[in-house]
Amino acid sequence: MPGSSEVPEIDQCDLLCLDLPHAEDIRTSLPGAENLAAAATLGKALADPTRLAVAAALLAGDELCVCDMAWVVGAAQNLTSHHLRVLRAAALVASRRDGKLVMYRLTPLGRALVDALLGQTAPPEDAAART
Repeated sequence: MPGSSEVPEIDQCDLLCLDLPHAEDIRTSLPGAENLAAAATLGKALADPTRLAVAAALLAGDELCVCDMAWVVGAAQNLTSHHLRVLRAAALVASRRDGKLVMYRLTPLGRALVDALLGQTAPPEDAAART
C-alpha cells in the first residue's frame, strides 16, 4: 500500500524449504520439556533487575546478610528478602544461619549463571580501554 508505514516481515523465508535430516537431528537433540522448564525457571529467577543486582552483589561480596544486601542494592529489607527467597527456590542462592543472622551466598550454579550474564555486559568505556 503506497505511503504505508508497515515493516516487511524479514524473519520468515519467502520460500518453504526444509532440510529434513538436518532439522530432525537438531529437533531430537534438544533438551526435553522438563529440562527446558527447569532452565526457564533459572532464567526467570535472574530476569528481574533487582534480583540480578542481589545476585551481582553476592558475586562481588561472596556472602552477605539481608541487612547488608538491602543497603547494597538500595531496596527495602522485606523486598530484598523476597528476592533472596526466589533465588534460593531456584537453587541459585544458599543460606546458612550465623547466630541471629542469615548469611546468603551464590551456589556454584548461581555463580556460573550470574558470571555468564554479567560477564558479557562490559561498559563501553571498558571496551574502548582494551583496544
